[in-house]
Amino acid sequence: MKIWAHRGASGYAPENTLEAFVLAVEMGADGVELDVQMSRDGHLVVVHDERIDRVSDGSGFVRDYTLKELKGYLFNRTHPEYADARIPTLQEVYELLKETSLCVNVELKTGIYMYDGLEERVLELTRRMGMEERVIYSSFNHYSVKKIKELKPDARTGILYSDGIFHAAAYAESIGADALHPAVYNLQYPGVMEAARERGLKVHVWTVNTEEERLMCLEAGVDVIISNYPDRMRGRCKALTIS
Repeated sequence: MKIWAHRGASGYAPENTLEAFVLAVEMGADGVELDVQMSRDGHLVVVHDERIDRVSDGSGFVRDYTLKELKGYLFNRTHPEYADARIPTLQEVYELLKETSLCVNVELKTGIYMYDGLEERVLELTRRMGMEERVIYSSFNHYSVKKIKELKPDARTGILYSDGIFHAAAYAESIGADALHPAVYNLQYPGVMEAARERGLKVHVWTVNTEEERLMCLEAGVDVIISNYPDRMRGRCKALTIS
């Protein structure tokens, strides 16, 4: 079972910042999960919420700011001890991780605002940076997942979902997805893992932060857990596997 750092090592550093991704590397994560939106001037920026209020000293919607304007804010509100954390571009994250072996789960944030051309721009950047073998694309907007597969049939994709989807594996297969990305409590539904295995789908579970959740994932045999605390997951998972 592999461990991906949720928005980087976001339990310790400001989420979706270079600082959080560096920490994930240092903590031995197998991959990172991040979120991509577009600035007003068309840059791919790594940030989760549609508004910047929760994570920065600014206010307003990501899409209303240019990249230069976004870079002017501090993105350390959740961890003020990181005095100069800024919003990164997707290219900056790729540059940081390119020489590592980490997988990058790029979540396309198109559920509320469609961000015309986001899928094409992300695919083009990933190709140009030589990261195609290292990236998997996911979204709560399954139209985006389907579009990625239409644009690049061999791209790896996963469907994100929080509440129970009836026959989730069959549904994912029907749109050409390669993996399920369920919230951890969806493992309680009957036959989730069995159905995924029958169809050759990977199962990447979020957000796994407690011992109870770790045990549930280990017992279910999921492929990846996505956690704010990759160091804790690494230590506990090794111990539990050995025992």
